[in-house]
Order: sequence, then structure tokens, then C-alpha cells
Amino acid sequence: MEHINFYVADFDTAYHAILGWPALAKFMVMPHYTYLVLKMPSHVGVLALRSNLTIAYACETESLALAEATDLSIQMASMVTEAKTVPAKDLEIPKLEPPRTFAKSKEVKEVSLGLDDPFKTVKIGAHLDPK
Repeated sequence: MEHINFYVADFDTAYHAILGWPALAKFMVMPHYTYLVLKMPSHVGVLALRSNLTIAYACETESLALAEATDLSIQMASMVTEAKTVPAKDLEIPKLEPPRTFAKSKEVKEVSLGLDDPFKTVKIGAHLDPK
């Protein structure tokens, strides 16, 4: 039996414990991250500590959602801080100008688009060079 001292940190994570290299070396542990297994020698052979893949996946998914929410809240806070530095005149919504209308005059002529429908036309300047 071996004893190890460790710190307890109060934060949400998918891991129950994080062991550094000194602890792994003390117990001669070989981690297999792909299979979520820790293997170490014991008096009866190799001891394998296995994880439940379903629970590990659920914890990882929850941890990822928490990280994304934290990142979004940090981005939102920075956007609010940045928005407070924008001058009030830049925050005003510009008034839309009225739509432009073309007066029918001799300066505009209507040209067919050359499609099957003769009603599909476009108005162009009357004094344009034909080339």
C-alpha cells in the first residue's frame, strides 16, 4: 500500500482526479488514455483500473458544454465593455432616405431584354452610345 498527498480543487470537470508524473512514477502507473485504463504492478500481477466509457463520455460532453458557455459569457462581457466605449452619436440608427424614382422623360428609353416575354424591359439613358 502506498499513500499519496493531493490537492482538492472545487471546479467542474470530467476528471475525478488528475495525477502528475511524480504520482504516476511512484505507483509505476502506465496510463492508456484511449481505453481509459491505468495499469500498475501489484503483488498478484498487473492491476488494471478501468473507467466506464459511457459515464466518461457523458462527463466530457457536460464539461465541453460548460466550457462553451463560459467562453460565450466571457465574449459577451467583452462585447458589452467594448460597446460602452462607442460614442453615442455612432449608436444612432440612420434615417433611411426615400427610394429614388425615375421621372419619365425623353432622357430615358425603355429597352426589351430580348427574352420571350416582351414585358420584361429595362430603362436606360436615351443618349448612350450604342456600341
